[in-house]
Amino acid sequence: MKLRWLISGVLLATASGWALAQRAPESLLPPGFDDPPPAAAPAPAPASGPASSPPSRGSGGSASAPRSSSPAVPAGTSPSLGTIDGITGGGGAGAAVAPELLKRLPTLEELAKMTPEEFEEALGLEPKFDIPAGARRATEKVGMIDVTEGGLPADSMAGLNPSLARKMLSGNRGQIVSRWGHILLRRALASRLDAPEGMNAADFAGLRAGLLVRMGEVEAARALVQDVDVDNYTAILTNAAFDAYVRTGDFTGVCPVLIKRRASREDPRWEAANDICSAARGDGRAALSRLDKALRGDAMPDIDVLLAQRYAGAVGQSRRAVTIEWDEVDSMNPWRYGLAIALGLRPPEKLVNLSDRRFAGAAALAPMLGLVDRGNAADHAAGRGILSSAAMIDLYSQIHADQDIDGPLYDRSETLRKAYMLVDPAARSAAIQEIWNGAPGEEQRYSRQVLTAYAAARLPVNSSLADQSGDLIASMLAAGLDRNAARWAKVVDGGGLGWALLAVGAPAGTVEIDSGLVDSFLSDDESAESRKSAFLVAGLAGLGRIDAETRAEFEDSLELDLGRKSRWTSYIDRAAQLDRPAMVAMLAGLGMQGSGWDRMTARHLFHIVSALRRVGLEAEARMIAAEAVARG
Repeated sequence: MKLRWLISGVLLATASGWALAQRAPESLLPPGFDDPPPAAAPAPAPASGPASSPPSRGSGGSASAPRSSSPAVPAGTSPSLGTIDGITGGGGAGAAVAPELLKRLPTLEELAKMTPEEFEEALGLEPKFDIPAGARRATEKVGMIDVTEGGLPADSMAGLNPSLARKMLSGNRGQIVSRWGHILLRRALASRLDAPEGMNAADFAGLRAGLLVRMGEVEAARALVQDVDVDNYTAILTNAAFDAYVRTGDFTGVCPVLIKRRASREDPRWEAANDICSAARGDGRAALSRLDKALRGDAMPDIDVLLAQRYAGAVGQSRRAVTIEWDEVDSMNPWRYGLAIALGLRPPEKLVNLSDRRFAGAAALAPMLGLVDRGNAADHAAGRGILSSAAMIDLYSQIHADQDIDGPLYDRSETLRKAYMLVDPAARSAAIQEIWNGAPGEEQRYSRQVLTAYAAARLPVNSSLADQSGDLIASMLAAGLDRNAARWAKVVDGGGLGWALLAVGAPAGTVEIDSGLVDSFLSDDESAESRKSAFLVAGLAGLGRIDAETRAEFEDSLELDLGRKSRWTSYIDRAAQLDRPAMVAMLAGLGMQGSGWDRMTARHLFHIVSALRRVGLEAEARMIAAEAVARG
């Protein structure tokens, strides 16, 4: 069954990360986050005591009605996040006199060289946007997903110190090891949230949008910046908006931002984008002339200027031909990739590294790209959480229906059809495994497990397929189909992979859990440094599914220290205590950065799973724990 609240965000189309290897000596958390908490006396509990754990969002990942956040202190007050440095309770122009107009009048020669925007700026004329008073939007509760639609409660950031909020968002590089961690973080960032007290709401929206861009969630980032009126933009939001529009190839959509915030930046790409907007407004000849001048300079590579010229010529209806040649280009960046796909150009494959989330997300979601390019990008994007299983199936359905497509992508779509349509369950299972086994790398293999999740869920539970149950269950849980996966409990081998995945990924009570079964899993674990076993113990402990004695036994045998404290663990535990789901999700995202699961620790997984469970996000906690066991 779908985890509706988890997947809702999918349908929308500090300095470095923390993650460290299990026994690696260096922490990758932002400075201070992995330090031991200050040895201060514990803060008194809030007036009404710690917030109690709200009910789960439904067993098996099914979502009950959205809950409202339970206050941890009496109404009308904002609880403080205690003595943890950086988290506090938070606290609650002059008129500009215009200079005399005649003193600012430019000469006739200067007027001839000016763009309309420069003319307005020279005269101090603010660009006006016809937004009726009734259509203007407040900057409170900025976001796309309301709590009634599966978003997180608007007050989920209450009590967070603004400086910590900035570190938490700007310090996340966007490379999340967990697909489900990525989905949860996107959901939190896209929710309609109030800014922490004392923080500019537009800055808060800009920091969230900037992180979405770094995650490869370019469509979600653009939607978020569009939820704020341009009149209310700040420098932080302006920069995030520019990046979001560039990476979606929407170089005319960004024009209101450029016009209103023209003086915000002075870099070459910002100026080139202004020239594109000038061409779109009817001043194409002057815009192309300025781009010609830029081409003769060295501020931007020639390919970047030529692409801007071609785009400006297209929107300005110029008849000038601009030839784009890639022979001398040795790298790709978001600016040139955004312009290329917007112009319908296909850069050479050697330049576009789809394992780079900057390009995989944009390519997988770009409607202007062909199905082949989007299919190749989806092989990376789905495993990261950018595409849902349903979106993958829809894409492959289009590929299968297109008679002009052949080669590996079409063959895979035909194999997927067999996984649904063949009569013999064993043959359908073989087709599913063929899709997995054809993947060139681990990331693509997991993306294809996302693709086959519903086909795996349709298989009848059969003891003859018991030896394949582990991977089939992993595929189902990759899409949140936990109730379908739970049906296999009666045929999985106790202590095997399928049992371990159900032990942490299925609703409580699905399988028996005891120290003997955990020990059996550990005995057969061939992962590096018994990483899967460490994640299993951490997940079970975080979910409260093993007792203290069993936890201590395996902490000792696996050399774990799940309870060790740092500033980051103190932050996330305190946020969970005060029932702040969005804050917990963002701190969890900060704690799941890295290039792969070998950079994840059992200790951080334990605190993430435990905190999510306590704020009512148990379904998400289970999926993250199961993914850790499957991919560890």
